[in-house]
This record gives sequence, structure tokens and C-alpha cells, in this order.
Amino acid sequence: MELTLTRPDDWHLHLRDGAALASVVPHTTRRFARAIVMPNLKPPVLTTAQALSYRQRILAVVPPGSDFSPLMTLYLTDDTPAEEIIRARQSGHVHAVKFYPAGATTHSDAGVTDITRTYAALEAMEDCGLPLLVHAEATDPGVDVFDREAAFIERFLQPLCARFPALKLVLEHVTTREGIEFVRAAPGTVAATITAHHLLLNRNAMFAGGIRPHAYCLPVLKRETHRLALIEAATGGSRKFFLGTDSAPHARELKETACGCAGIYTAHAALELYAQVFEEARALDRLEGFAGRFGADFYGLPYNTATITLEKHDWQVPEHYPLGNSSVIPLFAGETLPWRIRD
Repeated sequence: MELTLTRPDDWHLHLRDGAALASVVPHTTRRFARAIVMPNLKPPVLTTAQALSYRQRILAVVPPGSDFSPLMTLYLTDDTPAEEIIRARQSGHVHAVKFYPAGATTHSDAGVTDITRTYAALEAMEDCGLPLLVHAEATDPGVDVFDREAAFIERFLQPLCARFPALKLVLEHVTTREGIEFVRAAPGTVAATITAHHLLLNRNAMFAGGIRPHAYCLPVLKRETHRLALIEAATGGSRKFFLGTDSAPHARELKETACGCAGIYTAHAALELYAQVFEEARALDRLEGFAGRFGADFYGLPYNTATITLEKHDWQVPEHYPLGNSSVIPLFAGETLPWRIRD
């Protein structure tokens, strides 16, 4: 059995930098024509000039013969000036701005502490059509970790959409039924990305036989009822939901420690994992829209013209992949997957 699709795009990706960057880029370029690249480096990508420099470092390690195009983002802070938003839009290479609540996830310490301080930047984004990509988790320590998305939507996203009705907004890596309902009820300016790991796993995966650090991500995996809501949204044909892997490589020793990093690495088999989900939902005919069209429509970009073919053929995921001078443990390491890319 084979499935040929318009070459897809990844609308939420972490590539890191330096030696790690060179290790992980080939996994993405083998599957995707474009990717929205997250700006939470150390130090973060705050300016257009920094984004363009990072773009050149990515292109320098793209395998020969690949036409992969990285789509850059800026990291929103309390002090991001409106003038930087205009420069970003005019560059032609910065396609969005990422909103991390300070302390919400990996390398988010420089994130937003007071949303009202971002209003000038958000007004500029609304005016020029630059999307805001939101890590939607409340950081109030009084909020249960499993309720952080729903709390953020109620406290911040709903008021934000009311204040900036024309602002294009993506609820990144949506994980809850409440998040799905918010996106569905919102205007056409609001969309969401959905990861493969949140479609395939519920929170039991973090505790199967003991603590499983390689199943720990932020937002954390949720109850089965939320996973089923995500599957319904992803496979249902709505143009508001599209592919965003949130593939996040961390060195093995930074995951397997007393305070491990959040992030799941899926770039090694991203498209194959989505195919598994869509096949199980009997919706393979809708994978092309989710993976290759709806995101492009939201960002106002043309569809890719090349194609990629998946074949139904079991293969075993390696136990690890190189990551600079270390290694990264991929999702389903050592396990068998039912789909692979045809060479």
C-alpha cells in the first residue's frame, strides 16, 4: 500500500543550533518542504537580524540537493518594539512571532511577563498580518499542570482575541478539548497546530512502569478524552487545524536526570507517525490537507508542487540518533512503525 501526498510542511519545529542543528536538520528536510522554526535559542532570536543569521546557519547544514526552506520567527518579549515587527515583515523571511509566557517551557525565561506590555507589538502584527504563535499555558503556580492550557485560554487568549480581532493567531500544540473548542468557535483568524505525540499518547505514557522522561513534554500529555478530541480535530477536515510537530531534541543526559528537559523528538518519523494516526482513524484521504495545505493557506503561502510517497512497510526505530557530541532518544525508540517514506 502506498500513499502519495503533496510535500508537507511542519508549522512548529525546534532545530536548536550549533552541532545539534547539523544533526537534526536532515530528518526534517527528508520529509518537509518548509518549517516554521522556533526562536527559543540561548540567547533567544529577538531581532530580524538575528533571525536572518539563524536562517543562514540552518541553510548551511541542509543536505545537498534539498530545496528545504526555513521560515523564521521572532521571540516576543515585554520590550519588543513595533518597529522590529515591521522590519520582520519586510524581510520576507520572518513569518511569525512566538509568544512564550515567561517560565512556561524550555528556554522561555525571556518570555512575556505582562501581556499589556506587548500591545504595541501586537498592534503592529495585526496591521501587517504577521501571525502570533502562542504557547498557551498559564504559569501561575496555583494552576494544576494539566489545567494550564484551559486556564490560559480563559484568562488571556479570549481577551486577546477580543482586543485584537484581526490578529492572526495560532494556538500551538493544542492539547485539550477546551483548546479545540476555543479554536472552532473563534474567527477564521485563529488556528491551531497539533503534534503527532499528542495524537498518539496520553499521560499514561509518562508513567508506564516508572517515570518515562522521553515522554515528558510541555504542554504535558493529557487524559485520553483530550487525545480523542485532538484526533477528531486533526482528521475531521477542518482547515483550522494543521501539522506542527513541535519536535524538540534534547541530549539524552539532559532528559535522563533529576530535573529533565521537556520535549519529545519526532522529526525522525514525523510524517510516518501522522499517517499512522490518520489510518487508524480511517481518514488517510484527509492527511494531505492537514499536512500540506491548511497551514499554507493560513500563512498565505503557495502549496508545494513536489510530492512525497509513504509506503506501508514495517521498520524499526533506532534506539538513538546522534545529537552533536551526544545522542537524542526518539519517540518509539526500538519499536516498530507501520509506515515509512519510500526512497
